[in-house]
Amino acid sequence: MQPVPENRKVSPSLAFFLVHSIQVGAGVLGFQRIISIHAGYDGWISVILAGALTHIIMFMMYKMLSTVKGDLVSIHTYVFGKWIGNFFSLLYALYFGLLVITIIRSYVEVVQVWMYPRLSTFIFSLFFLLLTYYIVNGGVRTIAGVAYLGTLLPSYLILTFVFTFKYADFRNILPVFDHSVMEILLSTRDMSLTYLGYEAILMLYPFIKDPEKSQKYAQWGLFATSTIYTLIAIISFGFFAPDQLDKTIWATLSMWKIVEMPFVERFEYIGIANWCLIILPNVCITVWCSSRVLKRMTPMKHRHTLLLISVLCLAGLTFIDKRDQINLLNTISGKSGFYFNFIYIPLLFALVFIMKKVKKQ
Repeated sequence: MQPVPENRKVSPSLAFFLVHSIQVGAGVLGFQRIISIHAGYDGWISVILAGALTHIIMFMMYKMLSTVKGDLVSIHTYVFGKWIGNFFSLLYALYFGLLVITIIRSYVEVVQVWMYPRLSTFIFSLFFLLLTYYIVNGGVRTIAGVAYLGTLLPSYLILTFVFTFKYADFRNILPVFDHSVMEILLSTRDMSLTYLGYEAILMLYPFIKDPEKSQKYAQWGLFATSTIYTLIAIISFGFFAPDQLDKTIWATLSMWKIVEMPFVERFEYIGIANWCLIILPNVCITVWCSSRVLKRMTPMKHRHTLLLISVLCLAGLTFIDKRDQINLLNTISGKSGFYFNFIYIPLLFALVFIMKKVKKQ
């Protein structure tokens, strides 16, 4: 791998925003019902457990990256050789392309259900991907700036949950540990799907100045995400009765319906509009990762692989227009992310250190 010029690298502290911004997306709007399916109102414990697992996986990823002094493509080449390694890298590119489609289509569905039922998925996706192409074409420094703004500007939304306190009964979460260990673990598995995206650090690593120093910021980014999800889960469990939550697809949006301010009547519209700024870095980072892998595997220029990925994602979005198709898309991307993060990464971690010992001998 050729060294990345210093003027294309970002500060280690920006790893916080790159990791945190890609984890907070459309999943925040409705993860509460998913984690309560198995563990009920003990689901907040699953949020913490899933968050703890992401810290362990992040540690493994940094260890591998510091060993090979490169990115995921370098790791695959180091372990499997060029051709087999490129095959696994291609799967990674397809996985992140799948995440792009999932993020955009999930957000479009929210807009269609809550605001504009006749909104064209193709038109919205076209303009959104054009904006993404413009940002990503500016490089990692531009993407990091978008991640920074996409974290800070909508951060005021967390304060709106204060309005739910007078209607909430936090005794709903009692008694604690009312479910079996297996039920809590199943809920942890479901929650881990909402945390997906932080594995982008596998491709971003060479673009960070003094990358070894960035691990603490990346870990803090994971911690911030876990804290936000835990707080929202506890607030939601206090606000909704169990029967209500089972029937509420977008619990966060439903809570915003009670927000009353002198200058706005339907605050959920503002929340949905602001969420566009939150998912923008999600899409930018995932598109960049997918196109960067193809660039590393082929002689193509990055702007050409970026255009190819954008066109393929737009084509995929065009054919997904039914609720059952969106559910299937979320299921496939969620399971793919689970296997990639919590099974493949630990396996790859072990193989890297086996190969390290073999090559030393």
